Amino acid sequence: MSKGEAAPSDFLEVAVEAARKGGAIVAEAMDRPKNVAYKTEVDLVTETDKKSEAAIVECLRKHFPLHATVAEEGGVSGPDSTAKYKWYVDPLDGTTNFAHGYPVFAVSIGLFEDGQPLVGAICNPVTRDMFTATCGGGAFRNENRIHVSKVDKLAKSLLATGFPTYKRVHNPNIHYYWEFTLRSHGVRRAGAAALDLCSVACGHFDGFWEFGLKPWDTAAGMLLVQEAGGIVSDFTGQPYTPGGREILASNGLIHEEMRELASQIAAMKPNNATFVPG
Repeated sequence: MSKGEAAPSDFLEVAVEAARKGGAIVAEAMDRPKNVAYKTEVDLVTETDKKSEAAIVECLRKHFPLHATVAEEGGVSGPDSTAKYKWYVDPLDGTTNFAHGYPVFAVSIGLFEDGQPLVGAICNPVTRDMFTATCGGGAFRNENRIHVSKVDKLAKSLLATGFPTYKRVHNPNIHYYWEFTLRSHGVRRAGAAALDLCSVACGHFDGFWEFGLKPWDTAAGMLLVQEAGGIVSDFTGQPYTPGGREILASNGLIHEEMRELASQIAAMKPNNATFVPG
């Protein structure tokens, strides 16, 4: 494997290898007692997060030592933020679920080139599914191509969202959750944004939104949605940047309807619909 430039397929091969390594560590620990610590009063981290991240970062650094890596537990490693290639690593998305034995969590790895998504790999250790995407190359689940749904009305849609573990009192999402629930077939809250985005890409969910996600939460999933035929933006309709204030992902057909409703909710709740970053 080249240490610098490579084809997207080469990058994806390494992303999958790293995701499988992390996924194997998570899977092996699923039924064991959890060594849980707290980053904040409610934000959990386990030994499994750290072991998974170490294995992933080691794999990425082995193949691409000149690339920067931004990982949830370890921060930035390798070259500084100006590096052409930057890997975003979530070694265990859905840590709270994992710590409680609720089987909804994933390992998520996304590669950006000059600020644009290039490769994504998301491993579900429970189902052993591997979701992958390359820019311009489509999105896949276990090597089978996936596509977003064809639902064209918000009223007929099934949506997903999430709530933060930090500054929950200042987060406006309860208002959005209420209004979107009333105007759709329902809203699911699974607790793992990477898998929510996979579900949009697969057509299981028609749309997803959330506030205040970190770059490693969405770097792989946003590419999956886009390559599956969907749209990812912020609430104004501008392109979404990982780590942005909010994310809105959909099958594209209901995107404008979701965006307009989000704008209406913000206008109706001026004192409560402003997100305060963590």
